[in-house]
Amino acid sequence: MSSPNDPLLQPYRLKHLTLKNRVMSTSHEPAYSEDGMPKERYRLYHAEKARGGMALTMTAGSALVSRDSPAAFGNLQAYRDEIVPWLAELADACHEHDCKVMIQLTHLGRRTGWNKADWLPVLSASPVREPAHRAFPKEAEDWDIERIVADYAAAAQRCQAAGLDGIEFEAYGHLLDQFWSPATNRREDAYGGSLDNRIRFSMQVLDAVRQSVGPDFVVGIRMVADEDWDRGLSRDEGVEIARRIVASGKVDFLNIIRGHIETDAALTDVIPIAGMRSSPHLDFAGEVRAQAKIPVFHAARIADVATARHAIATGKLDMVGMTRAHIADPHIVAKVMAGAEHRIRPCVGATYCLDRIYEGGEALCIHNAATGREAAIPHVIARTEGAAKRFVVVGAGPAGLEAARVAAERGHHVTVLEAASQAGGQIRLAALNPRRKDLIGIIDWRLAELDRLGVDIRTDVWAEADDVMALSPDVVVVATGGLPQLPELEEGSDLVTSSWDLIAGAAAPAERILVYDDNGGHPGMTAAEVAAVAGSSVELVSPERFFAPEMGGMNHVPYMAAFHRHGVQVTINTRLVSVRRDGNMLVAVLGSDFAKGWRAERRVQQVVAEHGTAPNADLYHSLKPASRNRGAVDYERLVKGGEVFPARHPDGLFTLYRIGDAVASRNIHAAIYDGIRLTLRA
Repeated sequence: MSSPNDPLLQPYRLKHLTLKNRVMSTSHEPAYSEDGMPKERYRLYHAEKARGGMALTMTAGSALVSRDSPAAFGNLQAYRDEIVPWLAELADACHEHDCKVMIQLTHLGRRTGWNKADWLPVLSASPVREPAHRAFPKEAEDWDIERIVADYAAAAQRCQAAGLDGIEFEAYGHLLDQFWSPATNRREDAYGGSLDNRIRFSMQVLDAVRQSVGPDFVVGIRMVADEDWDRGLSRDEGVEIARRIVASGKVDFLNIIRGHIETDAALTDVIPIAGMRSSPHLDFAGEVRAQAKIPVFHAARIADVATARHAIATGKLDMVGMTRAHIADPHIVAKVMAGAEHRIRPCVGATYCLDRIYEGGEALCIHNAATGREAAIPHVIARTEGAAKRFVVVGAGPAGLEAARVAAERGHHVTVLEAASQAGGQIRLAALNPRRKDLIGIIDWRLAELDRLGVDIRTDVWAEADDVMALSPDVVVVATGGLPQLPELEEGSDLVTSSWDLIAGAAAPAERILVYDDNGGHPGMTAAEVAAVAGSSVELVSPERFFAPEMGGMNHVPYMAAFHRHGVQVTINTRLVSVRRDGNMLVAVLGSDFAKGWRAERRVQQVVAEHGTAPNADLYHSLKPASRNRGAVDYERLVKGGEVFPARHPDGLFTLYRIGDAVASRNIHAAIYDGIRLTLRA
């Protein structure tokens, strides 16, 4: 069991609230809303974190107070009365586990688009465009300010009526601090110029909200205290704003942020991804706490318990936010309390979660497929109520290891056969990029779990059908992954190097390289980066309108930084047609989807191509005739419930299914999702 003196597990008094420990999930928008409401999916997501032991979960990132602040990434609509019962259900579900619930309220200002929802004009302090969302805002007028102040007060009342434990306002990159920042406030009236004027709107909001909810309801503000930007809010002014807000007596805590978020590159300075500094703003938050003399919360890549514990033990924070870490494992606190920190599923910094949100999807963890799917996929796997079966899993990449873990947790006997000398599959290839080395945590965590569960993993075994049959399986899971494939060319495919060979070092990068990527994810970008860092002159060619469309903006940032540092040339809207040899050089012939007959040529020493993978499925096809289901999966029942594997051959010897890239070229999350949802039903 954990130490009773663990700083993270000490209770904390916030106004009238007793928070049972110091761990929280800060406000973020997972984009699980339905019709702007936090319905079942939203509720189950937060309830799981409450069940996992945290003291405080903050919902929404952020809930909208006004109709002319349309959702930018699935935001809740706090300007509608209908939200009250949904929030009440969510609060009740979390309160069952003694977890307090707050919500973040905002007006997005310029951080959204005009061509959404009701097509109302976007506004801001001044008509300064935000690059990320691209709208040209109008300058907020006096009547805009009056109605938005009233909207904040009304939204706060709805949250209070729902039984939430408090609210916080969003003031980094949103309307409140768009008035604070010299970068976005060029006004010459009572809301521009001096610091007093620039914070006037925020003070009016705080006054109106306090008047509407009374003195006892918890109110805080998540605020930027330094935009770290030569055009923006300085550290001195930001800290002074914090002091003045505290001095007003209207807030009970500050949630501190440093940086600005108007571009993808700036956003990753605020919310770092893999390969970037961990907890980069923790010391700054501690300095603000020392000066403001008020409870301070903070979250920014605090991904491990040791760092969180340090933040509390040294007095830098009163509550520590481990937000992405809880997307990876909502039961962090429960595991700390049980003395099982080593079993916490690590956040590997992949930021698949946020990239999906910012690209218009919903938050999904790269290696926890249960997050956001709590209605169908459990975070804690229950033992089977039936007889134990003998599983043979072929392939020890992420899909195979996940299938083995789930089967073993259910009490089945599991043997894993892996052709390579160590487990990991394509993740080991991806982790060769030094920036992405933490991805190996996806494999290491599963290997540790399989060791705990007593799973037999046999490496250096190229399994044939007879090897599998010799183990007398009841269930066979084929997770043999895929092999790199090349794009179809008119000629010269034999002259092309795969991205895998370049990344793995099987092929040394030449002095002058063309990298052709029509897959649009990490492998092609990694190949270009690896070659450029090695000193090659690199041109990356893509047939897409913009390159790497399968990768979100936050992961795009470090690649683009490397490309600029090393002079990588990027050519889009262009397709590789053929390759031919010319002496000791290669000639890459390029074509266009847009101009019939257009051709261009590049003389290089090496052509590298990324075109996804082809399923390595020979074993699967050789096993199909002996299986009960002949490899078939009933997709309708997989989604809606029922027997997933039809008895197409009742006299067959075992159930057979394949997962991950052994089916088709996809990604890590898809492989792990296959592994858990099919194995739960086998």
